Amino acid sequence: MSSLWTPGLGRYLVRHPAHAWTLARAGWRLRRDGWLRHGPFLPLPDAAYWHFRVTTVNGTSGVTLDPVSMVDAAAWALRQPVGRGS
Repeated sequence: MSSLWTPGLGRYLVRHPAHAWTLARAGWRLRRDGWLRHGPFLPLPDAAYWHFRVTTVNGTSGVTLDPVSMVDAAAWALRQPVGRGS
């Protein structure tokens, strides 16, 4: 499964702090349902859903996103309508 953190992301965000807000907003939209009722009590996406999203961004499975691709994918996700489950 692809990691929620990508190598070099912290360094990238120090150099581009405005992108941290983009990633935070996209992460909030991708959080799993009921995240507050089950540990680890963090608004993280469901593992299967995150794997699907990373696979669709890269076009292949098992690849870790680089920081620029992660920010681009987050920005794209924020431009999409919010209709979960519809």
